[in-house]
Amino acid sequence: MNALDGVWRRHDPAIAPIPLVFDSPHSGEIYPNDFDHRPPRDLVRQAEDAHVGKLWAHAAGVGATLVEALFPRSYIDPNRSLADVDPDLLADAWDEPLVLTRKTSQGIGLVWRVVSGGAPLYARKLSAAEVRARIERYYAPYHAELATVLNARHQAFGVVWHVNCHSMPAVGDVNADDPGRERCDFVIGDRDGTTCEHAFTRFVADGVAALGYSVSINDPYKGVELVRRHGRPHEGRHSVQVEIKRTLYMNEGTLQPHAGYAKLEADLRTLAASLADYVRGRLAGGLAA
Repeated sequence: MNALDGVWRRHDPAIAPIPLVFDSPHSGEIYPNDFDHRPPRDLVRQAEDAHVGKLWAHAAGVGATLVEALFPRSYIDPNRSLADVDPDLLADAWDEPLVLTRKTSQGIGLVWRVVSGGAPLYARKLSAAEVRARIERYYAPYHAELATVLNARHQAFGVVWHVNCHSMPAVGDVNADDPGRERCDFVIGDRDGTTCEHAFTRFVADGVAALGYSVSINDPYKGVELVRRHGRPHEGRHSVQVEIKRTLYMNEGTLQPHAGYAKLEADLRTLAASLADYVRGRLAGGLAA
């Protein structure tokens, strides 16, 4: 295991490595000292994909690599574009191009302006210099490490499969694309087929279903910056996002694991092993579809 203090942790393959890489960008729970958030920590922590890094840590046992963020997504979100900076959050001008999205308008762009329920995250506006410092200290090193791992596997094998790991509330909130709707147990996203070969997306979804879970593809989550950035199927770079319903393994309010955690972890071990078999099979078959 390797790590950059407070930024990322990498779980290296325990056996011969294969071109299968997992990352967990939203499970970080080490809060920087300069994160002077206004709401209580318990409320801010609702933004975390709590325990997701731990749930997938076993992937190293099948020859895969896992990279997990250690900082909280509400401080700076590695699954957002660098152009997704909320001008309403800033005390001074941002001197680089902005590409505002629905996430920006909701206050959950690159640096969050609000937390659960729309509560303001800060009692003040942030300076542009503060945001740049967060990019340099946390965002950029996380992206660099993930890219290094993906590039190394792609160079060694000519192909790489990337699984971007998340968790989701059981029911969409007022800002979601599916407000008030009970979600499937798993949602697999490939940005409508643009970031991954169809066969792998389908294999992940079918593997989840075979374990007895309900699953949907690209509804309501399609994937955001990380799969967009790394998913280039025409180059042999395949990225999917996997969202897991939080109530399967924890209390959404307290973030404490419940009795379902052990079953889910065991099932994810089975899923990771099947994904490794898929990758090895494609390599052995000369990558023929």
